[in-house]
Amino acid sequence: MEQTKMSIFQFKKRLYEIVEAGTAEDPASLSYDIMMFIAVFVGMIPLTRRTSNTYTLIVDVLTLTLFCIDYAIRVFTSDYKMGVESYKAYLYYAFTPMAIVDLLSISPVLSFAFPNSTLVSLFRVFRVLRVLKLVRYSKTMVTITNVLKKVRRQLSAVLVLVVVYILATAMIIFQVEPELFDNFFEAVYWAAVSITTIGYGDISPVSPWGRAITIVSALVGMAIIALPSGIITAAYMDEMHKKKTKHEL
Repeated sequence: MEQTKMSIFQFKKRLYEIVEAGTAEDPASLSYDIMMFIAVFVGMIPLTRRTSNTYTLIVDVLTLTLFCIDYAIRVFTSDYKMGVESYKAYLYYAFTPMAIVDLLSISPVLSFAFPNSTLVSLFRVFRVLRVLKLVRYSKTMVTITNVLKKVRRQLSAVLVLVVVYILATAMIIFQVEPELFDNFFEAVYWAAVSITTIGYGDISPVSPWGRAITIVSALVGMAIIALPSGIITAAYMDEMHKKKTKHEL
């Protein structure tokens, strides 16, 4: 019994090593990474066409099958990955960001079961999420992901600041120039466009007060939008410095 349990553990460990980012020392894992890279990009081909044909159907079936197997393996080895020998490991893993991405990326399989459903278009769009799977197979992307995790609180604070500022600006402009907007959502849209300094020009304030608010919003926007860049750059440089120091030691 103990020997069987050990064999299963070793089998899971080997599967985990294969599906995780590989190195030149592990040809099987490296080959798996290359295969997944190709599958992700090939799987995007159907999204470049308006209608399906035999070739896009074959691509869909093959890539979906591969991604379903990949998801099944990751769930199967999640207790090893999470370091918990319990059913809780599977639950913990199921709610991790990448597990959710994996699940949504294979959701287009439902379009075969419900071909006439109004959700088919949504299922097709979920294929784009497969691009996020590439994060696992690039050391640089893994580093960037780790950096984003470290500064997630700072970035969340900036996001809250941006949302609050957009809503506040939208409320002000909605009262200053009510005839310019059909509803409050249009004011929010204008505020978002202004703070990002995109300026499509489809909604343009005409009163002096409205234009003054636009100027202030654009100036504040340049400062706020620059915050995430500075935070991420500082964290990335710190991560690179730590890796360089560790390598030298």
